Amino acid sequence: MPEPDGMISRKTVLKAAAVLGAAPLLVGGGVALAREQAGTGRTPELTPDCHDGDAPTIEQTEGPYFKPDSPLRSSMVDDGPGTRLVVSGYVFGLACRPISGALLDFWQADDSGTYDNSGYTFRGHQFSDANGAFKLDTIVPGLYPGRTRHIHVKLQAPGRRIVTTQLYFPGEPRNNTDTIYDARLLMNVRQNGNVREGSYDFVLNVPQTPGTPSPTPTATPTGTPTTPPSGSWAPGASYRAGDRVTYSGVSYVCLQAHTALVGWEPPNVPALWQRS
Repeated sequence: MPEPDGMISRKTVLKAAAVLGAAPLLVGGGVALAREQAGTGRTPELTPDCHDGDAPTIEQTEGPYFKPDSPLRSSMVDDGPGTRLVVSGYVFGLACRPISGALLDFWQADDSGTYDNSGYTFRGHQFSDANGAFKLDTIVPGLYPGRTRHIHVKLQAPGRRIVTTQLYFPGEPRNNTDTIYDARLLMNVRQNGNVREGSYDFVLNVPQTPGTPSPTPTATPTGTPTTPPSGSWAPGASYRAGDRVTYSGVSYVCLQAHTALVGWEPPNVPALWQRS
């Protein structure tokens, strides 16, 4: 049921999707759909509003194929053949304000349903931009025994715990038999020429004040040094997997290549730094 001001809640869309076996794209609708207004000639709002008290995105099993140290990239489409898929969305906090600098680490099967366990094919991480937006350019993952089509993702807001979940496709026959599948994690998917376009917004358990955008972590500008407490870690520095730093007298090893940001100090981001 539409909200009093005409907005459509995320839960309304997902409930309809669960019944119909598909997640329709509704132009000008709720928070998960606001960016689809781009095709109407109207400029999407910077921060789509939530009207139904969206709960945090549910967590799901990591599965057996996660690997740390994925490359920093938003495109995996050249990793192998398959139907091109572009997934876009936002990362929000509890007040539906965008979270910039959120880590999103994606991994999936290739077109034949196989995971690359020796390298990093169809694996990569990125960070949400200043508006909390992300975009993944990849292919539709193949099927393998016992599972429906899905994409894995780990998310982490600056200074917050890691959230592990999966994204699903509407209208898949195996959705009904997959014991892990959950309709709350359905993407909105449409066909655009030879490309499938998916959309999904993540809501993380990050307290926010309604109407106030979340702080944007910013790297220290060149020439403006910031000295952390008795350590070699520095915001603005580029780190590669395997690099070692100290922070507050403790040693850490870098797990994934990234540019250090204020708010991403080693103790706060276990997805990026491991105590050594």
